[in-house]
Amino acid sequence: MFESFYSSSVTPAQFFLMAGVTLLAGVAYAWVMSYCIRSTKRFFLVVSLIPFVVAAVITFVNGNIGAGVAVGGAFGLIRFRSAPGSADEIAAILVAMGAGIAFGMGCLAYGVIILVCLAVIYLLLSRTPLFEHASREEEQLLRITIPESLEYNGTFDGIFARYLSKVEKAGAKTTGMGSMFRLSYKIRMKDAAEEKAFIDALRTKNGNLEIAILPYTEQVKEL
Repeated sequence: MFESFYSSSVTPAQFFLMAGVTLLAGVAYAWVMSYCIRSTKRFFLVVSLIPFVVAAVITFVNGNIGAGVAVGGAFGLIRFRSAPGSADEIAAILVAMGAGIAFGMGCLAYGVIILVCLAVIYLLLSRTPLFEHASREEEQLLRITIPESLEYNGTFDGIFARYLSKVEKAGAKTTGMGSMFRLSYKIRMKDAAEEKAFIDALRTKNGNLEIAILPYTEQVKEL
């Protein structure tokens, strides 16, 4: 059960059995992951097919070094032509590819175990507060756009002291063809109910330009 069922040369019956098991396991895996990851239907359709695609490639290039190198180069081109995804999406793809390798080697039981177990573990971990920390949830990212002529060092210190319990500068960059600056701070409000008053106070200093307060997550750390 846990050994490869492939013979020295893969027969059509063996290949179609591998394809059926791989596609069923892939669809089941994508269905479970759709409850864990916020993404599009198209993404989950692709994830459900990845194990079979990888398994088919491994089956055909098994023992052929030249074909393996060529396939590796093709996958590299696909990677650089792909838009970057979230950490969840990348993890889902990596798990699907890992299981596809097991299927391609003829180890169907291992492939199913990889997909089912990791999908269930991911689902359980995503539903538990294991990695959620109250102090991190309170942290936010503040972005302030200011005119080029404004000296921003120390300009907002008084407002920060009044409304924030924590402030840490995250960076500054030019925007609007160099006519404005965008300042980024990691902040923690003293009182979340005073957020509007805090923004209004900042507007009096930055000439009523754009101000944004966002959740401080990996997706918004870039300036």
